[in-house]
Amino acid sequence: MPETNVQQLCETAKEKLKIAIPKLEQFLNENSLTQLAPEQDEESIRFSKGFLTDLRHLLVNSEVVYEKLGVVLRRANFDKEAAEKVLYNVYHDCVNSFFYPKNESYSEDGRYAYTGQDAIRFRKKPVRAARDIVLDVTKVYEDLRDELTYYESDYLTQRRMQKANA
Repeated sequence: MPETNVQQLCETAKEKLKIAIPKLEQFLNENSLTQLAPEQDEESIRFSKGFLTDLRHLLVNSEVVYEKLGVVLRRANFDKEAAEKVLYNVYHDCVNSFFYPKNESYSEDGRYAYTGQDAIRFRKKPVRAARDIVLDVTKVYEDLRDELTYYESDYLTQRRMQKANA
């Protein structure tokens, strides 16, 4: 991939994460376990704990990668190899954290993707604020996934081939 395309992808990814990070941070700062599980039954508490854990991981991964993108873009001479590694991290650490949360409080149902309905399905019906934050940042992570699908597998394949030929 040409260096200018890689640099543009880095800038785009950074701008997209700049949208999602403050939304996630605000949600996590303003919502507590008792707000997310008002019934206080065991199932609701377990679901909400997992949900909060997943969002914290997503926020941390997004912030770390955002900083790495900033470093790559600020360098006097653009380092394509370092940038590609960071884009790989965006895909695997952020996009995958969003679409495959460890605690599986929600998941993407591809059958709804083309119907105009929300493709995100929650394991248990969440409170409105929890539903809204996930749906609010879904577009950001969908766009990142679409733009960085190359880095899902081709990046690693390319690196393996370079090492084999070296």
